[in-house]
Amino acid sequence: MLKDFKEFALKGNVIDLAVAVVIGAAFGKIVSSLVENIIAPLIGLLSGGIDFSGLSYKFLDAEIKYGIFIQNIFDFIIIAFAIFMALRLLMKLKRKEEIVEEVAAVPEVDSKEELLKEIRDLLKNEQAK
Repeated sequence: MLKDFKEFALKGNVIDLAVAVVIGAAFGKIVSSLVENIIAPLIGLLSGGIDFSGLSYKFLDAEIKYGIFIQNIFDFIIIAFAIFMALRLLMKLKRKEEIVEEVAAVPEVDSKEELLKEIRDLLKNEQAK
């Protein structure tokens, strides 16, 4: 059983997943900082400083803080949009890189091969007559 676990834990997929989780957590902090410190204040200026987190409703002895829920929804939308824009930029850069690789991968045709192809085509035309 220990051998099976060791084999499983050292597979490339598990290690890749662990690295992705760590990088994802770090990226999450970057995105949260971007939203909290740059995007949210700009949106606050544009919207007149609206903050929903103070909205609540008293029901008997319970306080229902629905404003925090609304604020979290707005934060989620902002974060999702920021991640979308970052991924979109990365995909554009990746496409450009793939195009460059495709152009570089096209092999040049040897002049001898080109002449042989022309002779072959001429012979086919002669036989067709």
